[in-house]
Amino acid sequence: MKKKIFFVALILFIVFLNSMILIVSNVILKDKLSAVRDKCLAEHYVIASSLIGDMQALEQRGNHVEENIDNLMHTYSRYLQGRGNGLAVAFSGEWIYESSGFASEENMVFPPDTGYSQERLVYMQNGNRPFLCVYGSFPAPWQDYGLMYTGNLDDIIQSWRYTKNILFLTGVVVILMMSFFLFQFLNIIFRPLRQISSTSAKIANGSYGSRIPVYGKDEISGVAHNFNLMAEQIENQIRQLKEGAEQKQQFIDNFSHELRIPLTAIYGYAEYIQKALMSEEERYECTQFIMSECSRLQNMAYQLLDMALLRREDMKEKNCSVKELFAESEKIMYMRAAEKKISLTYVLPQNYMIRGNMEQLLILMNNLIDNAVKASRQEDEICIYAYAEESAVVVEVEDHGTGMEIEQIPHIKEAFYRVDKARSRAAGGAGLGLAICERIVQIHHADMSFISEPGVGTLVKLSFPVS
Repeated sequence: MKKKIFFVALILFIVFLNSMILIVSNVILKDKLSAVRDKCLAEHYVIASSLIGDMQALEQRGNHVEENIDNLMHTYSRYLQGRGNGLAVAFSGEWIYESSGFASEENMVFPPDTGYSQERLVYMQNGNRPFLCVYGSFPAPWQDYGLMYTGNLDDIIQSWRYTKNILFLTGVVVILMMSFFLFQFLNIIFRPLRQISSTSAKIANGSYGSRIPVYGKDEISGVAHNFNLMAEQIENQIRQLKEGAEQKQQFIDNFSHELRIPLTAIYGYAEYIQKALMSEEERYECTQFIMSECSRLQNMAYQLLDMALLRREDMKEKNCSVKELFAESEKIMYMRAAEKKISLTYVLPQNYMIRGNMEQLLILMNNLIDNAVKASRQEDEICIYAYAEESAVVVEVEDHGTGMEIEQIPHIKEAFYRVDKARSRAAGGAGLGLAICERIVQIHHADMSFISEPGVGTLVKLSFPVS
């Protein structure tokens, strides 16, 4: 592309420049010829006027002009001889005098037929030796006579050719300079395109962080800027795909791990029951453990089903009362908290409305409170607050339990992740509660954040947009 533009632009410039040189050289030639023409006409007029006066004086002395024409013309011819110009005199259509500087051509008709008028003819002879010719007839009673003046154009033509050569030589230099600057200019113009090509090749090879430097505010810079935006979007998409793939792989690994432990235990106790001799009490304990692990698997299956249903985003939205939400949550979680003698305190200064699905919001609240119960000690207190903050309704769940390290907080929303694996398994959890909570929060366009400190407790903050 760059080569095509370079050669087309260069050819157009050469044609234009040579055309301008030809036009200028022709104008210069015409100006020079016009000046020579005016000079030849003036000298022809002076010589003709003086020659007529000499002829009249010669007739008055009783001499014939034809016989003495050489003597009359000698002075004028000698005056013009040094400049390469010539004179000739015609009488009745025939030359009766030709100076040494007069160079006639065989194919020319001398003298030109003027019809014995006093008009002067000016023309140029382009033979081996270019010259300008001026011919004019004399007035009566000398109308049979005519004077031819020839002006040498060698110097004029040579000067014009020299000027023309200088112009064309200058044109060649200008063309070379133009070629150099055009090539450099095209390099500058096409540099962003080369950078786009090389950067796109790097991105195609997996280097998604490659970018194009943007200079100026022209159209090509705009293309480079948009390319960088596109590359940034591609990089973000690739990163999200990688993160999604890693999360899916981690989910599969964790899920396999979670299945392996209870299945191994169930298989081991079932094999023990089948092959070992045991009392009824031992058999009852084994079946109780098998039922407990089956219950864990059942709970895990229900939670996975909840997560699958939440991905559909087909919930029926309506205005949900926070007061009603707290009341339903307290009914469900009261017995769960009472097992560890934990008190649940709900603080609601006034009733607020949240746009969403009451069933999903209740799952969200109960999962957070259940996690707080698991993390709390005997006879602790869990506080649930609701208040307005700018353009949001905020719900907080605060416990004074074991807490978490700061580096653990970013991972707690991942499926099957446990802060304390031993405690979670003992409590029957599968590590899916907060993953479900996060999905519900996303569906409701809300935000969920955690503040926690080991040995102090955890504060979960939910921010819902105002209904």
